[in-house]
Amino acid sequence: MISVVIPLFNEEGNIHALQKEVAAALAGIEHELILIDDFSSDQTLALIERRPEVRVLEFEKNTGQSAAMFAGIHAAIGEVIVLLDGDLQNDPADIPRLLAEIERGADLVCGYRANRKDTLSKRLTSRVANFVRSRFTGDGVRDTGCTLKAMRKECREALVPFYGMHRFIPALVKGMGYKLVELPVNHRPRVAGVSKYGFGNRAFKATMDMFAVRWMLSRQLRIRIRPER
Repeated sequence: MISVVIPLFNEEGNIHALQKEVAAALAGIEHELILIDDFSSDQTLALIERRPEVRVLEFEKNTGQSAAMFAGIHAAIGEVIVLLDGDLQNDPADIPRLLAEIERGADLVCGYRANRKDTLSKRLTSRVANFVRSRFTGDGVRDTGCTLKAMRKECREALVPFYGMHRFIPALVKGMGYKLVELPVNHRPRVAGVSKYGFGNRAFKATMDMFAVRWMLSRQLRIRIRPER
């Protein structure tokens, strides 16, 4: 059983194609689709196609990507949880490749955008931010901004609900001793809607989050109990 978790905020131009592509990617695989509407102000919610495998969580106010992701992850009932963006820049066709890595023994599979379809300035700022974050938290991940990930359900116990959590999923999961691997994935230009997040409005908060996560990882309890005699 696979749970696909997708946060949505004002994605009325993408939701129909998104559902169609996810269904095609997981044809023949038992799955549920958890769509978290982060209080969209457009027709996103009304345009969701309600099917037996589709579950919709509706936020009462706009709370952000991390909150939507955390809620969806903890609502999931599948043994494997897949995270995906709602803007169709992630390619749902890559999901089976991530699942194959889980089958090979990975606990968390992180996609990285090998050929990003973004502006030069966005690519450069992201590269710098990823470099600093990866070295500082020790997660070793080159592109934490890529939402496309797959994890075993038990990995969610490593996650802590805070604004900005979605950028530190690899660090938190790896810090609990789980096995992490990376995989190059397709990245597509946005064809509908606009980006909701900019570097300027998140750089300072992301830096503070980075220090907090580093502190939290340094203070983790690691308990080993001897076998009973």
